[in-house]
Amino acid sequence: MSSPPPPRKGFYRQEVTKTAWEVRDLYRDLQPVGSGAYGAVCSAIDSRTDTKVAIKKLYRPFQSELFAKRAYRELRLLKHMRHENVIGLLDVFTPDDTLDNFTDFYLVMPFMGTDLSKLMKHEKLSDDRIQFLVYQILRGLKILDFGLARQTDSEMTGYVVTRWYRAPEVILNWMHYTQTVDIWSVGCIMAEMITGKILFKGSDHLDQLMEIMKVTGTPPPEFVQRLQSQDAKSYMESLPELEKKDFASVLKNATPLAVNLLEKMLVLDAEKRVTAAEALTHPYFETVHESEEEPQAQLYDDSLDDVDLTLDEWKRVTYKEVLSFKPPQLPDSKETSL
Repeated sequence: MSSPPPPRKGFYRQEVTKTAWEVRDLYRDLQPVGSGAYGAVCSAIDSRTDTKVAIKKLYRPFQSELFAKRAYRELRLLKHMRHENVIGLLDVFTPDDTLDNFTDFYLVMPFMGTDLSKLMKHEKLSDDRIQFLVYQILRGLKILDFGLARQTDSEMTGYVVTRWYRAPEVILNWMHYTQTVDIWSVGCIMAEMITGKILFKGSDHLDQLMEIMKVTGTPPPEFVQRLQSQDAKSYMESLPELEKKDFASVLKNATPLAVNLLEKMLVLDAEKRVTAAEALTHPYFETVHESEEEPQAQLYDDSLDDVDLTLDEWKRVTYKEVLSFKPPQLPDSKETSL
């Protein structure tokens, strides 16, 4: 069996958890961080700035048209995002030197030393800290407003989020998702920050829905009639009527303004749920609100999002995106402000 060709000039090879990585020479000290269904992540040191970065390698991105389209969209979206509240792309590269042998590419992003779940485990968050964190999350959501509003149910089948934070419309797949699908998740996270406990802890998806409705109450008949899924409609009509709870009694120690905001976020009817832009102007954020600094959604070119291309065509457009990447100005080293 012939040995593989030597690495491309400016690259080196290393095996990480039984996977061959081939990365640019300037990224040193590869260490595995984690892996998921579609790829693996290593930390590395960028030798130009001596800062830690995260490098993601997708698993065989061109194994099928579906995987290729997913890889292309991830790359396009990351290239599009240039904002302090969203993890942006520092670099993208391929060790393959021609389109004909293009099989892999790597995404380089800032390394985040902590996350919200770790932060919440280690300390009880004060109200002003919760204001700051939720405000920053909403700022990040606002620039993604182009995203879920135009997607169909079938396109959202890969939308994976821990059940306890799922919007009810995702749990039962009962209608087209709108921009407020993520507002529900933010509301669940905010409530958890306040109480230190998971707000809706269902054991399966129907139990999850019951846990939600014990707080929100069962929806009115006019809402049930709007459901697109007949199964969802029948299920909702079979449920006993539940009264909406007083959110203040559920959210012990929450300020009245926090309760008021959560009542607008945790609304069963997605069309009546507050949007990210509306939530940012809520009085709860009065002390942190800076309207002139809030991002506006940049127009995202989604012309290929609904197109069915062959595998070779997906490869070609992805290769073009990799080669056309222009890195941002190298930032000064600084810690994340969590």
